[in-house]
Amino acid sequence: MLYNARRRLQLNEAERQQMRAACQFNAQLMDVVRAFIKPGVTTAQIDQLAETYTRDHGHSPSQKGYPGQKGAFPYSCCTSVNDVICHGLPGDYVLKEGDIINVDLTSFVDGWHGDSSETFIIGMPSDLARRVTQCAFDCLWLAIENIRPRCRVSDIGEPIVRHARKQGFSVVEEYVGHGLGRQFHQPPTIPHHAPPESRRQRIEPGICFTIEPMINTGTKETVQNKRDGWTVRTKDGGLSAQFEHTILMTETGPEVMTLTQKGPQRGHRF
Repeated sequence: MLYNARRRLQLNEAERQQMRAACQFNAQLMDVVRAFIKPGVTTAQIDQLAETYTRDHGHSPSQKGYPGQKGAFPYSCCTSVNDVICHGLPGDYVLKEGDIINVDLTSFVDGWHGDSSETFIIGMPSDLARRVTQCAFDCLWLAIENIRPRCRVSDIGEPIVRHARKQGFSVVEEYVGHGLGRQFHQPPTIPHHAPPESRRQRIEPGICFTIEPMINTGTKETVQNKRDGWTVRTKDGGLSAQFEHTILMTETGPEVMTLTQKGPQRGHRF
């Protein structure tokens, strides 16, 4: 079943070009958001900027209206501050000096989805905040550098876990990367650790997917807000950081499709 699903999801060259266009817009949007984030800005203002810019360019935010246990996701992006791991809801929280915030953007462009996220440091961070942000960024790139055509899915999670543990941090296992293209979430599932099933699955050329490791300063265990059905926090209240790129596996290796012009590049030091 996994083999057949993988074959159906392999993109031809024309489809790859459409995915590139969606991902390029998504990267452009991230740079617009980047210039806006600073102390005194609310997470709701970030969300409004993302939606306005996306719709003004004739596209739509993939996250808005996405179905969940407590109803559809009501916003255009996720804003996850400090101990929020993922799916943070924009609102009246005002960013302040020392915060870290992950902004997760997904753009629906002419029938295709582009997906990426970054953790931004607000002003001067604590040493712990800087280190966990650096670790999440490095984990993403170590995973990208470790994969090749027809590699095992576990080749993504293994270097992530190894590096995070070396830094004294943990890797969230409950939330994973995913395939994407015409659908926002589709096979393959991309865990950021290496469960047995991931050692049996391979990534063929033409498959498009996200790598998005979530790194915690303390326990890997998570708690979902029962009232809103979305916000996921660290169980111990520790910090969490995440970076995400959309990757196309080509015949010669991984193509990072959501690279920004103004954001941190491979090897960046925070």
